[in-house]
Amino acid sequence: MSILIDADSRIIVQGITGREAVSFTRDMLDYGAKVVGGVTPGRGGRDVAGVPVYDGVRQITERQRVDVSVLAVPPPALRDAAFEAIEAGVPLLVILTERVPRRDVVQVLELAEMRGARVVGPNSMGILVPGRCKVGPIGGPAEDAAKAYAAGPVGIMSRSGGMTTEIANLLSQRGFGQSTAVSVGGDPIIGSTFAELMPLWEADAETRALVVFGEPGGGQEAQLARYLSEHGTRLSIVAFIAGGFMEEMPGLRFGHAGSIVEGKADTAAAKARALSALGGGVLVAEDLSEIPSLVAQALAGGNTEAK
Repeated sequence: MSILIDADSRIIVQGITGREAVSFTRDMLDYGAKVVGGVTPGRGGRDVAGVPVYDGVRQITERQRVDVSVLAVPPPALRDAAFEAIEAGVPLLVILTERVPRRDVVQVLELAEMRGARVVGPNSMGILVPGRCKVGPIGGPAEDAAKAYAAGPVGIMSRSGGMTTEIANLLSQRGFGQSTAVSVGGDPIIGSTFAELMPLWEADAETRALVVFGEPGGGQEAQLARYLSEHGTRLSIVAFIAGGFMEEMPGLRFGHAGSIVEGKADTAAAKARALSALGGGVLVAEDLSEIPSLVAQALAGGNTEAK
């Protein structure tokens, strides 16, 4: 099992003729993903790595089932592209575009909720299920992704796309494979937060432990802490909050648009304390290198605090 995607997921790429999209489309195909079409208005009739290009999303959905759309379009075009996919009935949008205007993101999320669609991102690197499916540029070329990721019982959800793969690599080197890895996105407003993804992890029998990579700024980690406090979890969770250096080195900032610290509760230290205070199945790493050892501890001991 997995969450969000699987080996049978049928994927389209909006903005497929862009340089980066051409590259990651080839990587997805090489990894075994089922990319059934691409969309670039005005360029219908072409193909990218054998994938047919259409002028609109509905030209694809009227012919065949589409499970996921990967959006790699310029920020000013993102809202219309997302609206098009949602109205065409695509149930999952993975938005790679970063620094999308907040008003546009809010409107996309409102329409998605109305139509029953889920959004991952903006500023996501994608989703990967080891050995089965890769959506977006996550993990890089197929051969690199195959080295970094291995199948197993540990889920990953991360605000940093690059660190998603770094964590997977650390785990794989220690023999801990992954069920699904999700780059949730680094923009201030995103479609699927840590807490919103928790019910999916809970329902996935393959996932026994979960690694969470957080950052300063925003309320995601606090929201996750509240969720766990209220609902509990059967999973053993290992969390790492990057950016502790910011308190000792004022003026330095994370690069993500969402990493804006607006108060003391948004700092890395405050987030780590909130998660540590939960106890039970939540272990907080002080250094990235500690993650595999804490995962080993978590898997050996299980979660005795599940409700």
